[in-house]
Amino acid sequence: MSDMITADLVDLDLSADTKEAAARALAERMVALGRVTDLEGFLADVAAREAQMPTGLDGGIGIPHCRSAHVTEPTLAFGRSAAGIDFGAPDGPADLIFLIAAPAGADDAHLTILSALARQLMNSAFTDALRSAGDAQTAAALIRGDETQAPDAQPAASASQNTAAAPAAASAGTAAATEDAAATEDAAATEDAGPEAGERPFRIVAVTSCPTGIAHTYMAAESLENAGREAGVELVVETQGSAGFTRLDPGVIAAADGVIFAHDVPVRDKDRFAGKPTVDVGVKAGINRPAELIGEVRAKAARGEATSGSAPATPVERAGEAGEGYGTKLRKWLMSGVSYMVPFVAAGGLLIALGFAIGGYEIKSAPSVLNHFVWTQTDSWAALMFQIGAVAFGFLVPVLAGYIAYGMADRPGLVPGFVGGMIASTINAGFLGGLVAGLLAGGVVMAIQKIDIPKVLRGIMPVVVIPLISTAIVGFLMFVVVGKPIASAQKGMTDWLNGLSGSNAVLLGALLGLMMCFDLGGPVNKVAYTFATAGIAVSNPSDSAMKIMAAVMAAGMVPPLAMALATTVRGKLFTETERENGKAAWVLGASFISEGAIPFAAADPLRVIPSSMVGGAITGALSMVFGATLRAPHGGIFVVPLIGNPFLYLVAIAAGVCVTTALVVLLKGLRKPAQQAAAGGSAAGTAATREAKQPVAA
Repeated sequence: MSDMITADLVDLDLSADTKEAAARALAERMVALGRVTDLEGFLADVAAREAQMPTGLDGGIGIPHCRSAHVTEPTLAFGRSAAGIDFGAPDGPADLIFLIAAPAGADDAHLTILSALARQLMNSAFTDALRSAGDAQTAAALIRGDETQAPDAQPAASASQNTAAAPAAASAGTAAATEDAAATEDAAATEDAGPEAGERPFRIVAVTSCPTGIAHTYMAAESLENAGREAGVELVVETQGSAGFTRLDPGVIAAADGVIFAHDVPVRDKDRFAGKPTVDVGVKAGINRPAELIGEVRAKAARGEATSGSAPATPVERAGEAGEGYGTKLRKWLMSGVSYMVPFVAAGGLLIALGFAIGGYEIKSAPSVLNHFVWTQTDSWAALMFQIGAVAFGFLVPVLAGYIAYGMADRPGLVPGFVGGMIASTINAGFLGGLVAGLLAGGVVMAIQKIDIPKVLRGIMPVVVIPLISTAIVGFLMFVVVGKPIASAQKGMTDWLNGLSGSNAVLLGALLGLMMCFDLGGPVNKVAYTFATAGIAVSNPSDSAMKIMAAVMAAGMVPPLAMALATTVRGKLFTETERENGKAAWVLGASFISEGAIPFAAADPLRVIPSSMVGGAITGALSMVFGATLRAPHGGIFVVPLIGNPFLYLVAIAAGVCVTTALVVLLKGLRKPAQQAAAGGSAAGTAATREAKQPVAA
C-alpha cells in the first residue's frame, strides 16, 4: 500500500460540489505524479463505471473507481469534503471520497491490496480516524496502515501483508479487531442462538461480485462477515473479484444451511449451491443490509424453502435494491432477450441483404441449395446466402423468448421459453408472441421453483420435472389461450405500419431518431432498434418496415459521426483525448456503432446528448420523407448499395451530422468564455476559503 498513496494524493479540503468534480480534482493529483497519463480518458472510464451503479455507500463514503488503460500503476487518492458530495448513497452525501485507479492489466497482488482497503472501509474505527486526521501525511499513513503514525486505526496493510492468501478467505483485520469479533460472536451465540442452542451454529456460504471486482465485491464480503459474527452464524464468503477467486470447498458448501448471493454480475459455477435456501440480491444490499439478508436466509431455511435445481439467476428472482420496482425488473428481463437476439439479427439480416444484392429480390423463390447448387453460378451463391440468412432469422423469436425466460429463471427457463417462442413463430404471433411466451415461461418456472419439493426429488427437477411441466403449460397457453389474440394484434400492428404515410411517417421517423440518440446503445436505443428489426424479420418485409429500418440506422450513425466532425472543425473545444477519440468515431459512426459517442457524452452529457437527439430526429424524419429503404439490419455506410434511394439517404445522415456538430460547437463555445470569466473569482474564493479554514485547523 505504501506505493499506492502518498500525502500528495490526499486533499483534506476537497471543495468539489459534484461527484464529477471530485473525481477530476483527485485525478489531477494522479496526473501530476505520473500515475495517470490521460486525464479525460481516465475520467471517461470512471464515469462509465459510475453509470453502471452509483458508488456511494452508507456511512458517508464514496468510492469512484475503475480499471483503465490510462493508469500506469495502481493508485489511490483520498479527499475529505466538509460539505459532502452526492455519490448516490441512500443515507445522503459522502464526506470521505476514495478514488481508486487500477491499470487494465493490474496483477493479483495489487488488486488484493486494493480489496483489503475496501474491507477496511467497513470498519468504523478506520473511517473515524480519517475524519479526525489533521494533515495529509497522517491521512496517508492511516490508509497505508502505518501503525507508528496511526496507532488508533485498523491498518489496511494488515490485510495486504498476506497477499498470497485467497481473496475469498475471511479477514478480521487486526488482532484487536479479531479479539473483539470473537467476543461479539460468543455473546451473539449465547444470546441469539435460539432453538439451535447447544447445537452447531447456523452455517451460511455467500458469494459477492461486482462489475469491476475491486471495491464493492470485498466491501460486501466484509459487511456480511461482520454481520455473521454478530448474529452467531458461521458465514464464509467467496469473493469473485478482479484478482480471480478461490472456490469454496465443496464440503463447506454441502454443510451450509443457506446461501447468499450479493452480486451485479453472474455468479460463476452457480450450480454448486443448488438445492439450498437462497437469498439473491445486488452487491450493495450485501453492504448496506447484511443482517437483514442473514435473517431472510434463516427464515427460508426454517420454512424449508430450497431452490430447485439451479439456484435462481440474474437478475430477477433476487430481491434487488430497496425500491426496485417491477418495471425495472421487466426491463432487465426484456433486455436479456434482446441482447441475445441482436447477433442473430445482424448475421441473418446481412446475409439476406447480400443475397438480394447479388441475385435480386427474385432470389427468395430460388430452389433449395441442398438440391441445386452450382459453384460457378452467381445465383447459387446468392441463394445460399439468402437461405442461410433466412434460417438465422427463423431463430429470432425463439431466442428472444428463450432468453427472456432465462433472464427470469436461469437455465430451467430455456426449454419452455424456446418452445413458446417457436409456437409464436408457428402461429404468426411474431415478436409480440415471443415477448409474451418468454414472460409466461419465466413466470411458470419461477412459480414451480417456489414449491417445496422433497429432497429425494430435487435431483430430477431441473432436467425432467421443470422442463416437462413448464413446457406443457406454456404450450397450452400459447396454442389455446393467448396465441390467437396476440397473432391478431401482430397483424394489426403490421397493417398500421404498412398504412403509414405523409406526416405520420415523418413523426415516427423523428421519434425513432430521438430514441436512437438518447442513450447511445442503452435500453431506449435498443427498443427503437428492436422495433425496426422486428418489421424486417420476415421473408417478405413491407416497404414501410424497410423505411423504418433505414431511418433507425441513419439516426444511430449521427452521434459518433457528429463528434468526429466537431473535433475536426473546432478541435480547441475538445481535450487531446477527445480529439483522439474523434478519429476512431469516424469509423464507428460509419459502421453504425452509436456507442462511439459515449466518451463524449460521458464527459459532457448536457451538451452532447441533446445535440445528438436533435440531429438524430432530423435524420430519421428526412429518411422517411426521402423514402429510403433498407433490408439489412446493420452495416452502416458499408451497406449503402443495399439501400433504396441511397443518395438522399446519405443527405439525411449528413444533415443530422451537421446539425448536431453545429449545436455541440455552439454550446461548448458558450461554456468556454463562462469558465474563463469564473476562473479569477474561483481562485480568489478558494484562497479565501483556505484562509478561513486555517485557524480552525490550527
